[in-house]
Amino acid sequence: MEHKKTFFSTEMETRHGVVYVEGPVHPDQLARYLFHEDLVSFRPAEQQQQALITIASLDEGRIVVVRNGELVVGYVTYLYPDPLERWAEDKIDNMIELGAIEVIPAYRSTGVGKKLLEISFMDDAMEGYLVITTEYYWHWDLKGTGLNVWEYRKMMERMMSSVGFEYFATDDPEITSHPANCLMGRVGKHVDAETLERFDRLRFKRRFM
Repeated sequence: MEHKKTFFSTEMETRHGVVYVEGPVHPDQLARYLFHEDLVSFRPAEQQQQALITIASLDEGRIVVVRNGELVVGYVTYLYPDPLERWAEDKIDNMIELGAIEVIPAYRSTGVGKKLLEISFMDDAMEGYLVITTEYYWHWDLKGTGLNVWEYRKMMERMMSSVGFEYFATDDPEITSHPANCLMGRVGKHVDAETLERFDRLRFKRRFM
């Protein structure tokens, strides 16, 4: 499959001034930006920058960022599912995963998270993908936000549904291990029935055993 990428950028006014939300960002450009020291949800900021450069270098990889000047304060990633996860057991060419979305605490509740998603799906090429995301409560910043798991999940639901993500049932043990966890997906307008059938078989492994 050819992974076409068209760059989009928009300005956005926040309480911290004007920010730019843009992507997919080229790996060379990511290397030139600074990453805010509070981008630590998954690893230290410098290591996270290197991880995003690696993802952006992949054929299917996409990174969309929000930046204030040259300082990145948030991002979202898209790439093929982790080889160790169930979702990679059938290598579906046009199924990619929203792997991570992170915004530093100072920029939360400014609308930049929703804008990251909006810019991501401005590219018509994304209509050719089934995009999945696995939401696990242990990745959520409950302490930083002061929300409980259900409030946080409702916040994530609103943000994801704004660009067409919906719930998909599954018997995946990691997702079923806690009722707040969930699988969501966005089916692009050009995704065919075969892709959805293969996805169904991944969602319900026990049904086919």
